[in-house]
Amino acid sequence: MSELSSWREEMQAAYLYKVVAQVEAGTPRASLFVELAGEAEKQAEIWARLARDAGHGLPPRFVPDARSRIVAGLVRRFGARPMRTVLSAMKVRGMSLYVHSTQGHTSQAPGSEMGKRHRGMGSGGNLRAAVFGVNDGLISNAGLIMGVAGATSAANDNTLILLSGAAGLIAGAFSMAAGEYVSVRSQREMFEYQIGLEKEELDHYPEEEAEELALIYQARGLSREESVRLATQLTADPEQALDTLAREELGLNPEDLGSPWGAAFFSFCAFAVGAAVPLLPFLFAKGSHSIGIAIALTALALFGVGATLSLFTGRNAWLSGARMLGIGCAAGAVTYAIGRLLGVTLA
Repeated sequence: MSELSSWREEMQAAYLYKVVAQVEAGTPRASLFVELAGEAEKQAEIWARLARDAGHGLPPRFVPDARSRIVAGLVRRFGARPMRTVLSAMKVRGMSLYVHSTQGHTSQAPGSEMGKRHRGMGSGGNLRAAVFGVNDGLISNAGLIMGVAGATSAANDNTLILLSGAAGLIAGAFSMAAGEYVSVRSQREMFEYQIGLEKEELDHYPEEEAEELALIYQARGLSREESVRLATQLTADPEQALDTLAREELGLNPEDLGSPWGAAFFSFCAFAVGAAVPLLPFLFAKGSHSIGIAIALTALALFGVGATLSLFTGRNAWLSGARMLGIGCAAGAVTYAIGRLLGVTLA
């Protein structure tokens, strides 16, 4: 990134810091964002000096671009918390305050015992995603099959149901995979861009970066002396500094970002497994027998998915399973009724 582009980035950040400070007026966070605006302007001056030395001309004054004005308008309308991801992408630091709301709480340094525990807590993310993927496949394809079953009169011919169910499985699985790929890829691109900016800033003005981090810790309830000591300690090592700045300034956890292709493949398989459950009986049985078996298998699978979700919610497994079963039954009943209105009941 050129010196002129870096100057614009910092001035844009200072502009948005001031907007957030206005929105947060009357709260302890307001003073933090005012100070961060001042730090951004100091960093902009460093880039301005480098730009002049390189022979680049600077505009007589900074004018926010259309994107910055749109984001500022959204922040004024909805507040900073709902817009924290967008603000992070616009180089506005301190968004971790809206993630870690407890005063005095600070993320542990990488390698600490508490930090390891927090990372270990994320290891169930793939299992959770798989459970939700299976659940989506179950409900969507069961609903589709029940709708077609309600509309068709071919009691002894499962061809239409098989074609519809297979199409629903394939289309749904690819849709899930595409959605996960785009989501994870976008998150990674944002993280890679932001961490690149942080690395460049650490190389040019590490003291200012440490000061920004200290301001964030101070806003969390730490004393000025302790905030400065902790920020200086965490930014002493470049690798640790980047990890810390990503967590504390950007509110990002680098370890939460996986492979886009891995996420797409995982989502595809999970959805396909769930969508296959209500479809399988139509390969081996016909007419009302296949419908009955499909309903029984789907109901059993839905209850199992709901019970498994209790591992993540801490709720009673029986109640969680019954709730998921009720949701699935309602979806199936509605689609069957709509199908019946559009066609004739399966004999």
